[in-house]
Amino acid sequence: MSATRISCHINAPRAAVYRTLLDPRAVAKWKVPDGMTCHVHAFDAREGGSFRISLTCDARTAAGKTTEHTDTYHGRFVKLVPNEKVIEVDEFETEDSALRGEMTITITLADGDGGTDLLAVHDGLPRAVSPADNETGWRMALAKLAALVETGWDTRSPGLAP
Repeated sequence: MSATRISCHINAPRAAVYRTLLDPRAVAKWKVPDGMTCHVHAFDAREGGSFRISLTCDARTAAGKTTEHTDTYHGRFVKLVPNEKVIEVDEFETEDSALRGEMTITITLADGDGGTDLLAVHDGLPRAVSPADNETGWRMALAKLAALVETGWDTRSPGLAP
């Protein structure tokens, strides 16, 4: 098992970033690498709450972990500290034993340079997941998160969503 550790700066307050981490409409927009689309099947953003998400490859030449072109995973929220931390446990829905196993994702938020410093740690990558590919995917997703929050996404006002 291996881990990915990514940090980024978001020009928005921690409260706005935290809300965006836990809004299923926002998750469908940001928590996906380039070249894929995200579908949130279920999302109960509370400690102990569960979620189920599918990422589908736009190019039909790319292989999925769950079906021919899709990675589906489910999980639960282990710890939520408002405006500070989100800890979740994810697991791919797959028949491939090399892709099975629980993964822990910890996102920590801190004040920094007039915005938010975000640290994402993805522990327990299955042996068939390339750490380099996982890092690339996380960098793409976090860039989308930053762009979404910085352009005014606000979960309190659905009409403001881009």
